Amino acid sequence: MRRGLNRRAAAGLLLVGAAAAGAAEPAPHPRALRVAADAPALRIDGALDEAAWRDAPVHDHFVQYLPQDRQPPPAGYRTTLQIVIEADAIVFGLRAFDPAPGEIRAPLARRDQVKRDQDFVGIVLDPVGTRRAAQFVRVNAAGVVADGMLIAETDSEDYAPDFEFEAATRRLPDGYSVELRLPLLALRYPYAGGAPWRVMAMRSIPRAASTLLLSAPLDKDALHFLAELQPIEGAEDLTASVRSRALLSVRPELTLRGTRASDAAGTRQDTQASVGAEIKWRPRADWVFDATLNPDYSQVDLDVPQLSGNTRFALSVPEKRPFFLESSDVLGLPLEAFYSRAVTDPGWGLRATWRGVHADATALSLRDDGGGQILLPGPYATAVAEQTQRSQASLARGRWHASDRLSAGALLSLRDYADGRSNRLAGADLVWRDSDAQQFRARALASQTTALFDASGAVRDGPREDGHDLNLAWNRRVPGWNFSAEVGEVSPRFRNDNGFVEQAGVRTLQAEVIRRWGEAALPLDVAAHEFETYLWFEQRQTLADADRGITGGELIQRSIHPGIWLAAGRNSEASLQLQFDDQRAQAGGRVHALTSTMLHWQLNPAPWFTYALLELTLGDRLDVDADRTGRGAAWLFEGNWRFGLANGWGLEFEQRAEQGFVDAPDRSRALTETALRTLAMLHFDARDSLRLVWQGYHLRRAEDAGVGLTAYDERSDELALVFQRRFGTGRSLAVGLSRQRERLEPGGSTRNGEVFAKISFDLLP
Repeated sequence: MRRGLNRRAAAGLLLVGAAAAGAAEPAPHPRALRVAADAPALRIDGALDEAAWRDAPVHDHFVQYLPQDRQPPPAGYRTTLQIVIEADAIVFGLRAFDPAPGEIRAPLARRDQVKRDQDFVGIVLDPVGTRRAAQFVRVNAAGVVADGMLIAETDSEDYAPDFEFEAATRRLPDGYSVELRLPLLALRYPYAGGAPWRVMAMRSIPRAASTLLLSAPLDKDALHFLAELQPIEGAEDLTASVRSRALLSVRPELTLRGTRASDAAGTRQDTQASVGAEIKWRPRADWVFDATLNPDYSQVDLDVPQLSGNTRFALSVPEKRPFFLESSDVLGLPLEAFYSRAVTDPGWGLRATWRGVHADATALSLRDDGGGQILLPGPYATAVAEQTQRSQASLARGRWHASDRLSAGALLSLRDYADGRSNRLAGADLVWRDSDAQQFRARALASQTTALFDASGAVRDGPREDGHDLNLAWNRRVPGWNFSAEVGEVSPRFRNDNGFVEQAGVRTLQAEVIRRWGEAALPLDVAAHEFETYLWFEQRQTLADADRGITGGELIQRSIHPGIWLAAGRNSEASLQLQFDDQRAQAGGRVHALTSTMLHWQLNPAPWFTYALLELTLGDRLDVDADRTGRGAAWLFEGNWRFGLANGWGLEFEQRAEQGFVDAPDRSRALTETALRTLAMLHFDARDSLRLVWQGYHLRRAEDAGVGLTAYDERSDELALVFQRRFGTGRSLAVGLSRQRERLEPGGSTRNGEVFAKISFDLLP
């Protein structure tokens, strides 16, 4: 729920702060109603009209978090929370009163697209009770859901995990109501000795003020969004009755596929039928075992295209495959330590996860059938080797929690290749919060590699290569100020084939100072409820690597970025940043001085125009291949539109356009790169939809004999059309087609297409 800027995500900074100041009086806690074990289950239809709801205690002590924390809700927007504990589930009932129900924004949208441009209510639940991590579920007024994990250490939210639950809404003359059932067997908690379950309810009211209400007295100086989760009274022994019950889920899937490929060698066609399965077994509350066999992820949304033609380093993409999302809170690792997308084509996989009161652990092993790339990081670029053979990817992770202030973890990672070569990694990490205002994080990784490749990516023989990755981060937050610093060193021979390491042989220093001014009245009649000024600094230098002819202490990049940031009504954010950079494109090359300005602006303009974002950078840009500076620009636009149609249908339309260019010394265009994405979804209801995605990429380089560059023109596009029907938990049907085209001038072109049908179902509902 916290706001954040792309500059901070790109820098990898940890944004945490001081603990919340105590309220003058303890806030009332939500209380639960326990119903008899043989009582009939509540109907999940959105209507809070059954006897259990009439008897359940009502918690209506909601306060603002946005725009002004700990203030009373706006007049007329009363919100209530009720909790009923059944024999095998915990059920939440939420009532959202609204003095202007005609203004409720409740569009049909994809799962996990319930954002603050919509009216929604939600639950944040921590079954472990430690406030280190929590599951969240949001339900908008049309019944669309979003879910995921909130992680306290990084104050971040992850929409990737999907949980099993039932949710329904009911529109009312004075607002709406929501029922949400979470099965106890599907939640994750220790077998015994855990702290009381903790909860917080939330409500979004996306009018001009962009209000967010919470059932707990959280403020913006809190350490993280989970800092004020409250215990559920009456649920102290909730786990005892179900902690020994076993849960087994077996979900087979059948995929039929026909493919067609055309290139200079001719046209090839093929048809395939494959059977796979996803298995989950929870023998008791603290253990979960997962297995996947021959999974097919053809229905997963396409990765968003990124500008990559003028960058030296690899770019990461988010994980969307279900098997990898279990126990993401237990892993708690940065991409350098574990990057599940490094497993390209899993043939089978096994995973075990255990959660205790003072420790937790997870282990996994997968066979990767290949087809991806192995990253070979260097100080000035990321080389790649093609992964054409099978490999086995394995990982074990454990953490010990001495208290709510101190956690220590260990990691073992292994990638074994079919020819006997391998990449091995071991590491340890520590998180220590010595006070409510200050936190330290440390990480040390060591690697041993016998899977060696030359500069072209071909396998080579040679002695084993060893490396290390060391990192220390510090954060302090006091009223009105944020301070953070991070130092790191990645040795020249460090590699992690189960992680994402795009740069090695470098020493890095980052620091940021933020002055938080609070509310401010700005020019053009802009009233900001948050206003900040900041200064961000980063410097990267080489480590000596005699075998590759790289001297130590050579400057790779130095950045000094002062700026301002504000948040205002309609969920708007804006920032203006000056960028003073020094960059070197290659070893021993010239250091280029670059000056530019970056503007970032986003808001929710209207109920039908739900999101708009614009980022614009103007000034000097480094042309990496030409090793020179030119005038240029980079811009990104994102827009989301949602419309209600007849028969209760909904149309969701998203457009993303990104472009960057650099001029040559004669002011002609040296390099232009464009990435486009269009998504349209027709929602027949909250479960059934038709999705169309088109993506295009274009990279054009002009000839420049002076620096030895020849002209080329690269184009590609993808089109995917998928109909999906969800029959309930674990049961779905997807039918679709896709087409990919690539063209390179000079060179050739390729075309690939496929049609598929996939059905999955629960054998043990």
